[in-house]
Amino acid sequence: MEQLATLADLPERYLEHLEQSNLVPLWPSLRNVLPPIKPIPHTQSLVWKYSEIKPLLLEAGELTPIEKAERRVLVLANPGHGLENMRATSVIYLGMQLLLPNEWAPAHRHTPNAVRLIVEGEKAYTTVEGVKCPMEHGDLILTPSGLWHEHGHDGDQPVIWLDVLDLPLVYYMEASFVEGGESQPVKTVENKMSYSAGLVPVQHHIRAEQNYPMLRYPWKDAKQLLIDLSEKQSEGPIQVAYVNPETGEDCQKIIGYSVLMVRSGETVQLQPRSAAMVFHVIEGEAEIKIDGKIFGIDQADTACAPCFSNIDLINKSNRPCFIFIADEAPIQKKLGLYSVRARSE
Repeated sequence: MEQLATLADLPERYLEHLEQSNLVPLWPSLRNVLPPIKPIPHTQSLVWKYSEIKPLLLEAGELTPIEKAERRVLVLANPGHGLENMRATSVIYLGMQLLLPNEWAPAHRHTPNAVRLIVEGEKAYTTVEGVKCPMEHGDLILTPSGLWHEHGHDGDQPVIWLDVLDLPLVYYMEASFVEGGESQPVKTVENKMSYSAGLVPVQHHIRAEQNYPMLRYPWKDAKQLLIDLSEKQSEGPIQVAYVNPETGEDCQKIIGYSVLMVRSGETVQLQPRSAAMVFHVIEGEAEIKIDGKIFGIDQADTACAPCFSNIDLINKSNRPCFIFIADEAPIQKKLGLYSVRARSE
């Protein structure tokens, strides 16, 4: 494309007049906001190592009581967006949260959607609108927009989980806020885990009013499904998505969630797509190659890849690797922006 004029081509008096009138010339910045062929992402490829995060998070537990923190979190910030902006991608916020024995993170609700992926520890729980969800390693727990939730811990060891929120997008839209509230009484509810078998009791089944019939997705069920699929499918990625079992749609509206199994000795190549992606190792170890740059990822490590990246997941170990994935595809599909391209090696 032809080179456009720059700000340096304009006289100072003209630029000053524009500024005084709250005006900006488009053409000097046009290629920044409308680059040719594909976006210019701010999201950088990188890995956050859990071995570095955990000691700093435990130290935060010594330095700041929960009463002074409300939520004791270390944010996984991508330097491409500026650390102070607390973004992993343009849409995705990541944080590692710590809850110590006998602590309680008070009830609140907020406009951003959130999920919790449990990294380690046991006997903690999240209560969402009165539904008490046990927190076990690898479980995915939803805390959707506007729903009251709190966290408690009845065990004797620290519990750590990964928070994933659509906070950057909601904040950009000037729609982000939180409300504090009282602890929610625990409800007695039917066991919705019958959904995992594709079955519900007919005489009692009523579709959920808020479109979140499942708030907790146990890891043991997801892992077993992946193993079963791997025994039937000899080639291609073994991947399952977290969905609303009543509609088949993504379990939340803005960010999509799935888990991928990379078998021992296997390399999984992902097609470049318009959505940035986050990878978190639930079990095992692997290498992730993003546009030729190779990172080692062990259990509880988290990686980030920008849009339209060539991504390879390589398992050189003698056991399978299970990787949780968060991506921006749902919101892009709703806006008609999502696309997938052929790989360019």
